[in-house]
Amino acid sequence: MASRERRRAERSKRKARSVERRDQIASRSEQRNQAAREALEPLTEGERPAVVTVGAVLSGLVAASVAIAYLAGAEVDGERPPVLQVIPSVALMGLMSYGLWRARYWAVLGFQAVLALLIVAAALGLVVTESAAQLVGTLGLIAIAGTLFYFMIKAMARIQMPERAPRE
Repeated sequence: MASRERRRAERSKRKARSVERRDQIASRSEQRNQAAREALEPLTEGERPAVVTVGAVLSGLVAASVAIAYLAGAEVDGERPPVLQVIPSVALMGLMSYGLWRARYWAVLGFQAVLALLIVAAALGLVVTESAAQLVGTLGLIAIAGTLFYFMIKAMARIQMPERAPRE
């Protein structure tokens, strides 16, 4: 019986040490997070990070190119796409371009979601590449989208989600 109680006591000491260790790690992590938050400078009125400007221009160009291509009679797989497929994508990218230009948090978050989907689709596309040029182009697309995604993180932290007014 004494050995069983001794093992229980040892187990409880180990658990207490692991909880204590987890608390120390969490405390250090929170200190690093707090230091990173304090190092950020909030945006001044009318300021927009360069990467957000690049995102606004890119999404505006995508919206314009889709609209122009549709009006010029472009075909996809030999057929002209229905207008109800074109309008939402043009509207979404146009709205995102406007939001990025105004440095809105929701627009940066949405642009990052589009970039993430683009990266995943391009990575899956690597499986079916048929030529070296296709491989290089796909890897370039992943590199550019990944770089934009990475730099958008800090911009998003600087923009920060505004406080919401409580519901009545």
